[in-house]
Amino acid sequence: MMARRRSSPGFLGMFGRSGDLRQLDAALRGVDLHPALVPEGVKLTIVNLMKDHWSDEPPPQAYPSVARLFGYCIAGPEAFERSNGRENMLDAERRIEAALETGDSFDAQIVLMTLHAKLISAEVVERYGLSVD
Repeated sequence: MMARRRSSPGFLGMFGRSGDLRQLDAALRGVDLHPALVPEGVKLTIVNLMKDHWSDEPPPQAYPSVARLFGYCIAGPEAFERSNGRENMLDAERRIEAALETGDSFDAQIVLMTLHAKLISAEVVERYGLSVD
């Protein structure tokens, strides 16, 4: 059994951010969401969910995919579409609908984490009837 590599936000500029957090920050920028607007604890939770989902390291293409869903949840449909286009918006909406149907998918965990962190758009909460039980 291999020990899992730990994620690190860095400390006092002495230790660098771990590669997974740098990849997530870049992916967030790619969906027009500045990484500084997302609390470090939320980003650590996202990369840990990704590590749980992929048996090895998450593939590089996973970061933009996660960022698109997360960004949609935060921005809401209209702002997300303006920044990322109609296809990406529709894809995020399909992923949320599928996540609500399955209930315990990786995408559902991302949506739920965004809801619990109180970062989710009120419009997304209303559109999908989301609540924290």
